Amino acid sequence: MRRSLGVPGGLVAVVVLLAACSANDGGTGEVPAGTPVKTVSTSGSGVATPSRAEPPRLRVEEVTRGLEHGWDVGFLPDGRVLVSERVARFTLLSSTRPGATSTRVAADLADVQVRGEGGLMGLVVHPDFATTRRFTTCQTHAEGGRSVDIRLVTWHLSDDGRSATRERDLLTGLPLNPSGRHSGCRPTIAADGTLLVGTGDTANARLSQDRTSLGGKVLRLDLATGAPARDNPFVTATDPRERYVYTYGHRNLQGVAVRPGSGQVFTAEHGPTFNDEVNLLRAGANYGWDPAKGGTDDAYDESVPMTDRRRYPQAVDAVWQSGATTQAVCAAAFLSGASWGPWDGALVVTALKGAKLLILRLDPAGAVTSVAIPPEFDHAYGRLRAARTGPDGALYVSTSNGSDDRLLRITPA
Repeated sequence: MRRSLGVPGGLVAVVVLLAACSANDGGTGEVPAGTPVKTVSTSGSGVATPSRAEPPRLRVEEVTRGLEHGWDVGFLPDGRVLVSERVARFTLLSSTRPGATSTRVAADLADVQVRGEGGLMGLVVHPDFATTRRFTTCQTHAEGGRSVDIRLVTWHLSDDGRSATRERDLLTGLPLNPSGRHSGCRPTIAADGTLLVGTGDTANARLSQDRTSLGGKVLRLDLATGAPARDNPFVTATDPRERYVYTYGHRNLQGVAVRPGSGQVFTAEHGPTFNDEVNLLRAGANYGWDPAKGGTDDAYDESVPMTDRRRYPQAVDAVWQSGATTQAVCAAAFLSGASWGPWDGALVVTALKGAKLLILRLDPAGAVTSVAIPPEFDHAYGRLRAARTGPDGALYVSTSNGSDDRLLRITPA
């Protein structure tokens, strides 16, 4: 029997973010920050439009600086923090507190292709790390200077944290654009312990709708073996790659977050020049991105809708879209804990081009009821990439400006 990690969708709540900005990053987020945005209510779906909510007051502390495109964050049982940097580097922080000391972790990352949006990307610490000391990364892979693929690699961290040894390639064959464009790639542990991985379409027009490709998808697999999850929607497919597919029809996923207590999975996805998306996943569903226009165009036509309901009537609408421009949304994480008060359970999304946090409150079905932009982050720290909730209930966010990047600890003021 197939097990769904989300709930049936269909509710659409759209907030249009308008920016007086002419910069066009093609939805990649690899350009300087744009100008401030304002939230405008629209409703084309016949459902309640989310309101612009008063954001919570936040306390922002600097855990460390001196990073270079800190891509993801993993919390270790002893209180230390492992950070992946896109330039193919691991850094271990002594704690989650301001002034933490940092140690460069020795690891063989010579095969990582650091180019464009590619490099050492997402990271998850295994739930059994206390006994296995394992963590898994997403990384681009090259051989002899030739782009090969994006792969999931499982590592073993030494007891002293000074080195990491590559244990195995957990999954290979995720497509890679030689330029690094639309590489994805965010892994997150699902409520049932499987590994969810959001991937990019590598700017290849046909990949998102091709279920035999691992690009433009959310994949679901066994964290220990690398095999497809046994109850995946296409697990009986003839093509072995299709067995990994949980959802498809995505453009460039860089955020995957599991809602505490519900198992619902939300993703954050880059749009082209319009309509970044937050989606609620439903097993086996198509999310409607198709720049090949049903296989009729080999060019990467980015004028098509992010969710093409005309061509794919069953495609699932987003629960939030950015509207006429893009913020280059990146990571997603849920606030959790009584200290957050009315914001307990809200979904936080980071923005690269937009250089801000978006805080989305949701109803039990997953529809967005309000959106807030905390002034503490409105262009104050530049481009924001990673977002993870720590064991202490604080939110941890990394900057991605390219030099002297920071890891920030965020709590209610």
